[in-house]
Order: sequence, then C-alpha cells, then structure tokens
Amino acid sequence: MILEVRLSNFFSIKEEIVLDMRASDSHSKKNLDLVNNTFKCKSEQILKSTVIYGANASGKSNIINAIRHCCSMVIFSHLHNENTVFNFSPFKFDEYNQKESCFLIKFIINEIEYEYSFSLTKTEIIREELYYYPNGRRAKIFTRNEKNGKEKSEVYSFSSVIPKPMDVAENTSRKTLYISRASQLDREIPKLIFKFFNNSFVLGYPNLSDKEVEGLYNQNRTHLLKALSMADSDIVDIGLKKKDGMFFKTFHKANKDIQFDLMSEESKGTQVLFFMMLVVIDIVKNNKIMLIDEIEISLHNKIVEYIIELFHASSSAQIIFTTHNTSLLNLNKLRKDQIYFVNKKEDGSSDLYSLFDYKDFRDNMNLEKSYLQGRFDAIPYIDNSLESLRSMAV
Repeated sequence: MILEVRLSNFFSIKEEIVLDMRASDSHSKKNLDLVNNTFKCKSEQILKSTVIYGANASGKSNIINAIRHCCSMVIFSHLHNENTVFNFSPFKFDEYNQKESCFLIKFIINEIEYEYSFSLTKTEIIREELYYYPNGRRAKIFTRNEKNGKEKSEVYSFSSVIPKPMDVAENTSRKTLYISRASQLDREIPKLIFKFFNNSFVLGYPNLSDKEVEGLYNQNRTHLLKALSMADSDIVDIGLKKKDGMFFKTFHKANKDIQFDLMSEESKGTQVLFFMMLVVIDIVKNNKIMLIDEIEISLHNKIVEYIIELFHASSSAQIIFTTHNTSLLNLNKLRKDQIYFVNKKEDGSSDLYSLFDYKDFRDNMNLEKSYLQGRFDAIPYIDNSLESLRSMAV
C-alpha cells in the first residue's frame, strides 16, 4: 500500500508536490460515516482512493505520468544502455531543465514501512536511497550519490541488509537504478521492492496479452458478469470463444440465445467497461494499487462511482485517479482528505493541494457548486461574454 508520494521537476511540476494517502485524524461525522473509505494499518488509517481535479492543461495528467515514469524506472532501468535518454521532461522554465528531478515514495510491504527515493537528469541517475522502519525507527538499507566521487566505494553506502552489495554496485551503471539491478541479481529486499512496483502497482489500463486476458477472465468470470449487471448493463451472460482466434461473446436479456461479438457489436462504452472491470476486479480482490488518468472516458458518471465504491468495499486496494466528473465532489461520498486540486500557477508550474487544507470549508457546504464557482481555483476561466463569442464566430 502507498502512504505518500513526493515529486519535483517532472513535466509541469516545478517545486515539490505531495500526495498523501494517510488519512487525517479528523473525527467529523462525515468521516465517521465514510469508514469504508479507509483501512487501518498498524496505528494509521490509510485512504483507499484519492481523486485529483483540475482544469485542462493544469497538470493533472503530468502527476499521474510522473509517478508512472518513476515506477517504470524501477521495473525497466536494468535494461538501459549507454545511449538511453529517460522518457520524461523536467520543468522547462527558470533553468529547471538543468536541475535534478526527484521522486520519493513511502509504502508498506508485509507491515513494514519503506521509503525509497531517487533523483535523475534526462541522461543519468544522480542519487538513490532506500530506508525502512523494521522496529518503528528509520534505518538505512543503502544510499547512493554519484556526486561523491568516481569510485563505487565513494558513491555507495550500505548497511548489512543486502548481501555482497558492492558486487551489485560494480554492475550498476549511471543509467540504472541500484534497486533494479539488485533485484535482477537476486538480492532479497530489492526483489521485494521490485515485486511491489511490478506486481502491485497497476499503472493504468494495461496492454494485456491474449493469454493474460484469458487468465483474468477465467479467474473472475462470475465477478465480471455480476459487475456488468450491477453497472446496469443488460448483458446477462458472457463467454469466450477460441476457434479461429479469441473473442468474447455476449448475451442479452431480450433473447438469451442470440450471441453478440463484444468488439464489433457492442458499444464503445460496454467494451471499455468490460476490459476495465476485468482489471479492476483483479486489483480489488488482490489489494493492488491503480493509477488512472481521466477515469470517466466512455463511462457514465454512475459507472465511475460504482468503480470507486468497489475500491471502498475492498480490504486495502487503492486507486489514484484524475477526473472531470464533479458528481464525486460530495462529502457524503468522499472525505476532504481524499480530494485534491491541481492549479496552474503564473510561472506555468502545477500546484497540488487538498480540500482538507481549506479549514473554513464546512461539511454542510455544497462542494460541487463551490468548485464550479472557482472557490478552489483548478477550473478553466472562460470569457463567454456575447462580445467574445461573436468575435470567434466571424
């Protein structure tokens, strides 16, 4: 599970922003009514969902993309060669393209908290650190600072947790994260960290192979059909046909004997819902973490609400998503600390802040209306005067 993410100098993100998945200690009646929106880990309450709102081009997607990039670095950086240029852009103004971009994530595996961070430029890793809290106190696993010297012994510092750590360091280039290489070389704690990013972090709608789709379908067919039904679909049965290739067939209430081809005869919305639910059910059942940008694409508002409710019904699954669906801006559905806004500042950078920061916003106020009126910024300001509209029409 995720506790916190910190990002700086990625895309439109300039100064450090913080996405905190730890619930506030507020005991308001609204929060007490939304007890299923959090889960307890040791002494802390953790949020199961976080939503990010903002105007177009405010930087919502950049936050999701930055987290995705950093997770992908952990998973794939051991494959990089000397010509690799990392697939992100630093903030382009104020000479930030000459500065390091930084990522930090706090998470829990097997009830132990870890804190992993790294900084990089477009072409090389600069710093990397891993700490953990085995007895409630912060302890070092390793640190790396490429500015400390040319020798690996100057760059790296280790505790006794990783066996033969310098053997890994000698095989780790400045294009590669140590945690990625150490996992590849079969070191236990790095393997644990790698598996967290690779297996528990779902970075959007994955491009699944036919074999993966078939596996998820066979594991979750009953739940998938129930979810489609609960989402107000008139599909009453689904099947998988593998002759001459693999395709899904659907059956409807009007005539349960006539089959439809999912990809050619069902609506785009039904197709999106089918494959999204295939993934979401697996995430919810196995308490994974999902990142999704613009969750509402091709889906009705009520379907989006249903998906979020699935996460809230889970044991400890988490979802971080962006949306323009303002119907979720309701304190009977989400806690204040689950709602974030992104606003573009005058210098072009993205600022991230929580509704919880607005101490004067009371629980009985109309949140959706307040947002649309610009109370929290994070909306487009459009000149829709008649004079302006007429000037665009000529």
